[in-house]
Amino acid sequence: MSDDGRNGQGGQGQGQGGEQGQQPGEAPRWPYGSPPAEGQPRLSPQAPSGQHPYGEQSPSGQQQPYGQQSSGQQPYGQQPYGQQPYGQQPAAAVAPPQPLYGTPVPLAADGTVPLWAPLYGAGPVESIKRFFQKYATFSGRASRSEYWWAVLVNTVVFIVLGIGGGIAGAAGATTAVDGTSQPGPGFYPFGIVLALVAFGTIIPWLSIGVRRLHDVDLSGWLILLNLVPYLGGFVIFILSVLGPKPGGARFDVPAPQEAAPRLPQA
Repeated sequence: MSDDGRNGQGGQGQGQGGEQGQQPGEAPRWPYGSPPAEGQPRLSPQAPSGQHPYGEQSPSGQQQPYGQQSSGQQPYGQQPYGQQPYGQQPAAAVAPPQPLYGTPVPLAADGTVPLWAPLYGAGPVESIKRFFQKYATFSGRASRSEYWWAVLVNTVVFIVLGIGGGIAGAAGATTAVDGTSQPGPGFYPFGIVLALVAFGTIIPWLSIGVRRLHDVDLSGWLILLNLVPYLGGFVIFILSVLGPKPGGARFDVPAPQEAAPRLPQA
C-alpha cells in the first residue's frame, strides 16, 4: 500500500477520533464556535448560551430550583410575620362577651344577683324562694323562669292537695237529699290547706305578675286585665310569655346599699 493511502487512512482515523471524543491533553472543544475572547464571560463548554447545567442556580430574579423558596417568600404552611393563621380572627376583631339577654345583670358584693334584680335562668327552688321573699314587692322585674316556675309549683301543689283531699274525703262521704255529695271528715284538713294557700298567695301573685310585665317593658297596671272575664286572662298569659327587653330596667329600684351595683366581669 502506498504512503498516500496510509496517510489518507490515518487522517480519516484522526477525523473519526476527533468526532468520537477528545484526546487526552487536548484543549476543550467549544461546540458552538471558537472560544470566547479574553475579557468576555466564559460559558460552560457543555451547555448552550442562556442555559445552566443541572445543579447550578440561575441568576437572581429568575426561577429557583425545585424545592427551594425564592427570596422574600415564606415556606408552604407558614404564615408571614404579623399575619393571623387561616380561619382565626385577629385578637382585636373578637367581640367581647355580651351580657345575658342583652341586659346588664348587676351583681352584689358577694357575686350573686341581688334580690331587687331579675334572676335569669332561675331554678325552681330559687324561684319559689324569691316568690315569697318579694311577697309584696311591686317594683323591679321578674324573669320568665322566676314567673313560670312559680306557676308550675303552685299548680302542682293545688293538684296534689285536691287529689289527696278527694281520696281522704271519700271515706264517710254522704249524699244530701238534693243529690249533692258531702265529703267525709278526711277532706277538711286538705281543704283548709288549700284555702290558706289560695288566699295567702293572692298578693305575691299580683306582685310577681306586675314584675313580669315590667321585664317586658310594660306597665304593671295591665295586671288589671285579669278582671276582664276570659279575654283578660288570655292577654296576660300572652304578655307573660314574651321575652325580656332592656327598657324594663327603668322599673328597677336598687337597694340603698346597692345603689351602684357592679356588672359581671367579662
